[in-house]
Amino acid sequence: MDLLEYQVKEWFDQMGIPVLPSQKIDHPTDLKRLNISYPIVLKSQVYADDRVKAGGVRIVKTTIDAVAAAQNIFNLPIWGELPEVILAETKYDAKKELYLAIVLDTAICRPVLLGCKETNIDWEFPGEKMQYVVVEQEFSPFYARRLGLKMGLQGALMQSVSDIIEKMYKLFVEKDLDLVEINPLAVNAAGQVMALNGKVRVNDRAINRHPEIAKMAAKMIARKKGNKHNSIFGDWDGVEIEGEIGILANGTGSVLTTIDAVVNAGGKPGVSLNLRHSFFTDIKQTTFCDRLEKGLKVLAHDPNIKVILINFLGTIPDMKQMSEVITNFVQIADTKDIKSYLANGSKSKTKTLPKLVIRLAGVEFKETRKYLDTLASEHQRLIVVENLDEAVTQAVNQTNNQPIKEIELESEPKKPKNTTRKQKTESKK
Repeated sequence: MDLLEYQVKEWFDQMGIPVLPSQKIDHPTDLKRLNISYPIVLKSQVYADDRVKAGGVRIVKTTIDAVAAAQNIFNLPIWGELPEVILAETKYDAKKELYLAIVLDTAICRPVLLGCKETNIDWEFPGEKMQYVVVEQEFSPFYARRLGLKMGLQGALMQSVSDIIEKMYKLFVEKDLDLVEINPLAVNAAGQVMALNGKVRVNDRAINRHPEIAKMAAKMIARKKGNKHNSIFGDWDGVEIEGEIGILANGTGSVLTTIDAVVNAGGKPGVSLNLRHSFFTDIKQTTFCDRLEKGLKVLAHDPNIKVILINFLGTIPDMKQMSEVITNFVQIADTKDIKSYLANGSKSKTKTLPKLVIRLAGVEFKETRKYLDTLASEHQRLIVVENLDEAVTQAVNQTNNQPIKEIELESEPKKPKNTTRKQKTESKK
């Protein structure tokens, strides 16, 4: 998960990394109540790169110019992304610019300190310009000074840069980051350093260990443009496709294998989720069955999904609770119960109630499979098989011939995609 620049600057300030006086601008009129002195720099807060070339960074000297520039920036898409906020920052006169970063090297599973005396880096050929130091043991100021020496820094600048690297590393560890970058670190005529721009990337698997970061992630997902799913859908470990067969599996390999099998069988895979890991926005610890229940609701809300295909291999925690979650899902027979089950967070007025096709492979599933076989004999909306090809065939067949049952939900109206003329007439009545 990447942070926007103004969020990065807030973290830098908390760690004692020098940043300029700044103010977040939510609307151009906020510039009339600016708390920093002119001239200022207005920066579009988007995740896309090349803001300067695209016109997303402007230097202004008066309030009138600032309001006009902000209006343009708010309406300027950069790589298809419009900013929701702008950062107003004091202009800084830099005489020299450096590059600093700490990155997690997944090949050696160690943090690496990076430094360069140039900021316009060609990442295809960094060559000898980029200096690096691998943090092989517990971090100490020695590593920071070593990088400064390799960069050719001396005197007071050497000390200032070393101090910043130490604070960057502390931030890197405390927040479970994959990357913390300052580009550029500006040096003025007096030798003072200032982080003019920064980038932070949080490790996705660590988000739910930090409640404040999980809340930030939830807000980012809620603001995500074009998200057609309800509010309980987050940035999960899975694949988002607009197809008819939703997939739940207990491993990345299982998810991808199931998607391939559905495509090869002539089906259209939809949203596919890996339930093995906690979801990025979970603040509290969750169980496998918590994620299973959540996944079933998410796929049930998707207007494209006609069938949910569950593919579990090997073993999963708490087989009994898994059976209870599936039983609860398939036994919702009357409309009132379906409203109660699906209405939470839904944006749709009508919703197709999908069938379940479950494939369980492994000796640990023996008793669970027997129970679900019995349940399947009592409920037509459940099919249980052991072979993946058979499960995929069943799922594809269900999308081709299953009758669609529309459920009225008490929420914001939204037309379903596949509403027939007859259904439209009845809804008007």
